[in-house]
Amino acid sequence: MRGWRVITPLVLLLLGGLCSSSAGLTEVSMGRFTDVKLNHSSPMEFILQNIPSNVSFILFQVHSQYVNVTLSIDKTPTINDSETGSDAGLLTVLLTNQTRCTWYLETANSDPLLASAVSIPYTERDPIPGACNLEFSLDTDPNVYLQYNLYETVIKFAPANLGHARDATPQDCDVQTGQDSRWRLQYDIYQYFLPENNLNDSVLLAHLQKMSAVPQISANGIKLATLTSSDRTTMSFSSVPGQGVIYNVVVRDPVLNTFAAYVPVHTYACNFTSAMDNCATLGKVSTKVFFTFCGIVGLFICFFGHRFLKIDFFSVGFIIFGFFMFVLLTKVTHLNHDARLLLTALTGVFGGLLLVGYWWRFGCIYLCVLLVGLVLGFLVAAIVFFTPIGDYSTFRNDSVFWLTFTCIALIVPAFLLPFPKVTCDGLCFTGLVVLSNGTIQYGIRCSGKLERKFQIEWNWKKMQFLYSFMGFVFTAFPMQ
Repeated sequence: MRGWRVITPLVLLLLGGLCSSSAGLTEVSMGRFTDVKLNHSSPMEFILQNIPSNVSFILFQVHSQYVNVTLSIDKTPTINDSETGSDAGLLTVLLTNQTRCTWYLETANSDPLLASAVSIPYTERDPIPGACNLEFSLDTDPNVYLQYNLYETVIKFAPANLGHARDATPQDCDVQTGQDSRWRLQYDIYQYFLPENNLNDSVLLAHLQKMSAVPQISANGIKLATLTSSDRTTMSFSSVPGQGVIYNVVVRDPVLNTFAAYVPVHTYACNFTSAMDNCATLGKVSTKVFFTFCGIVGLFICFFGHRFLKIDFFSVGFIIFGFFMFVLLTKVTHLNHDARLLLTALTGVFGGLLLVGYWWRFGCIYLCVLLVGLVLGFLVAAIVFFTPIGDYSTFRNDSVFWLTFTCIALIVPAFLLPFPKVTCDGLCFTGLVVLSNGTIQYGIRCSGKLERKFQIEWNWKKMQFLYSFMGFVFTAFPMQ
């Protein structure tokens, strides 16, 4: 009996140690998402077994809503074999007879974290995402990198290479540029909108499943553009703060008709952890006041503009001077949003008074009406390029884009100059657009087509004039 009393605690201790050592081990299956709870005190180990012999490489990825996680192939992560972010992925090239892969996941966040992991297999005929990486830290980097601000969201990714069998020597990336090299590959850019006004992490992880594998991406995503291997591997999009968006890239081999997907990346174009103006409390009071004031003025001009002609001209001067000042401040300064809005308003007031003073001093009505027509022409041109016409590859050339845009903006006042009343009434729509953008963007949602019409001008203005590569900016909004 005494011997059993000694052995029993030892057995229990041994079993407890075995249980604790396997508590962070999670077995995953190819193509199947696995949700896990992660925190700083319990890093996890993922294992994939029974890998078929026809699989040449595995793309393993982990997603969380906004907290960074570190994914690595070793228990001690290094910069060359790990990836940190809320959308992290690693590509494992398999060796001959290899049937098992292991990855390690950890986070510095002390609070429990919901994450989702999946492993996606590819064969030797499939292109290898990020295999010709020369910019990022990983040797083969299948990740899509995203940066955003209030106006623009930019994604970047590393070029892919042709696939190869296990233990075969990969083809050199830049030795040749013919159809037998990676230069024949093409890259399809896809976008997917999450449900509006929904910041739930489980909803995000569920929808990420629709943008991780090629068949699901093609069925659910919106194809925005196709890049060739000679194009820059970067794309710009308009930001919609508070609206969840998922982006992914599908690399395509047109000769073998094979595909492979990069690691999808998501953004809400806002910060979840800031004390003020985070994703849950988006919208500054100053912005709402400014939008509301512009909308009321636009509504007033719509019905009483010709009875108060000075207010009409003042509004035109306000729009022209204020808009260019906002663009200039955003382009060359680092002022915060409230300061830029204040200086924009002051400059707009100065421009409005200047135009009214010109009309009062010289009495030349045609120049004032011409300026009103230019504002309306700008709006018409913005509407044209907001439609799918603006996504044509022809307009990705800056010269073609600006020439076409300028022609549209000038044709409108040329036709409407003999009809000053129609021209001035069109000005009211500008103010209503700004008002609707302020209300819609911060929570008051209209139905699809009306919301799309209202969002056209203000978001287009914020985007197209702030960045150099105008033809590479895509303006898309959720139609929900």
